[in-house]
Amino acid sequence: MTFATATAASPSSATAGDAEFEMTGADFERIRVLIHQRAGISLHSGKQAMVYSRLSRRLRETGERSFSAYLSGLERGADESEWQQFVNCLTTNLTAFFREEHHFHALVDDLKARAARPLRIWCNAASTGEEPYSLAMTVVETLGPSAPVKLLCTDIDTSVLEQARRGVYGADSRGLDAGRLKRHFLRGSGPNTGFIRVRPELSRLVELRPFNLMNTSWQGLGEAFDLVFCRNVMIYFDAPTQRRVLERMHAAMKPGSLLYVGHSENFSDARDLFRLRGKTIYERV
Repeated sequence: MTFATATAASPSSATAGDAEFEMTGADFERIRVLIHQRAGISLHSGKQAMVYSRLSRRLRETGERSFSAYLSGLERGADESEWQQFVNCLTTNLTAFFREEHHFHALVDDLKARAARPLRIWCNAASTGEEPYSLAMTVVETLGPSAPVKLLCTDIDTSVLEQARRGVYGADSRGLDAGRLKRHFLRGSGPNTGFIRVRPELSRLVELRPFNLMNTSWQGLGEAFDLVFCRNVMIYFDAPTQRRVLERMHAAMKPGSLLYVGHSENFSDARDLFRLRGKTIYERV
């Protein structure tokens, strides 16, 4: 891919008569149980059409003739790669550069306040990479490209992580001004016109790898974190799952470290773990 310096149908009902596959109520309940066990995601009944649309693609790819047969294959002990495909189908990946911009303004101050020592930042909903690279840009712009900051970015969905590793986006991606386009991206030419790619010096700051928040052991994440971005993740979990994840996250963070969450997430019931410090920013107790 050639780059140079950058400048500024799914069915209405899962059981409709003309649907390609039949999804019974029992099938949907099995899916709800399996995705909750595997990924912590809590699906309510209104999500059946969405689930049909996403998983029916997987049935076509595997050649299965029914949801029942596909689910039975999972339950009998499908290999890990098929379980991963199942999870990938049912995760939601809505993201943008510098989404919820107030967090990045706050991050500048938080980075400066902690600049005297090496820092570890964890973004645990990396998606297609816009949030990780927004964090990396903020670090570079605030502390410089040689700052002793390690940025770990994880996601349960392996397909979006591959997109993040490529670091290629539309040149009209939301959230990027002309200055950042020029400083942090390369512009595609020829057949790649209309696309931009993250500069190598920025992508080197970002470590991308898969991680499931439902894992019982988080030791593989390494040393405790100073800053954690867990935004618009907990909204997909029920209350008991949220509590378990918050307890594990608390254990993976340093005293006084900060947790940035989504605009619709509220953890006032976990005051023993985190106290509200600012707009959707919590401090570890």
